[in-house]
Amino acid sequence: MRKIIESTLISVDGVFAETDFSKFFAYQDKTYLRDGLGLLLSGEAILMGRSTYESWAKIWPGSPHPWAERLNTIPKYVFSSTLETAAWNNSTLVRGDVVAEVSRLKQQEGGNLLIFGHGLLGETLLKHHLLDGLDLSVHPLVLGHGRQFLREGLNTTLKFVAAKSFSTGIVTLTYELPSEGR
Repeated sequence: MRKIIESTLISVDGVFAETDFSKFFAYQDKTYLRDGLGLLLSGEAILMGRSTYESWAKIWPGSPHPWAERLNTIPKYVFSSTLETAAWNNSTLVRGDVVAEVSRLKQQEGGNLLIFGHGLLGETLLKHHLLDGLDLSVHPLVLGHGRQFLREGLNTTLKFVAAKSFSTGIVTLTYELPSEGR
């Protein structure tokens, strides 16, 4: 069975979205980016929601960034009830029950499935105990506003696996989500 690993950037005060992301990028040096590329290369496909898909499909094609080649070629499963097409290279539009479709993908043979960011898709998978791993890259920022990662009604147990620190002040915390209760 495949595992689903989520990787999310987060500030010390728990903000991960609806904020100025350039503040996060200022802390990402070559060592941090190489570590993230390792995760990206370890996956067989990416799961993403509409918002991530739309923003990434504008950014990555033609980008000189070290991740661009992999992101442009890796299979992408895009979960949306509103998108008409998913034209970015190697993208498959997935409609219907997210929990059922992701459960089906997990049962298939193959490597890990990755999620970058924690939008509605990530929340749904966490709520329904479909995530197997969570990498939180805590950036040394206190933003004071934006969308919080830990939201009311979210309840799960995490098992600490590892911590990596980077010279820029980022600490990546890796957790497993225990299989019991799934």
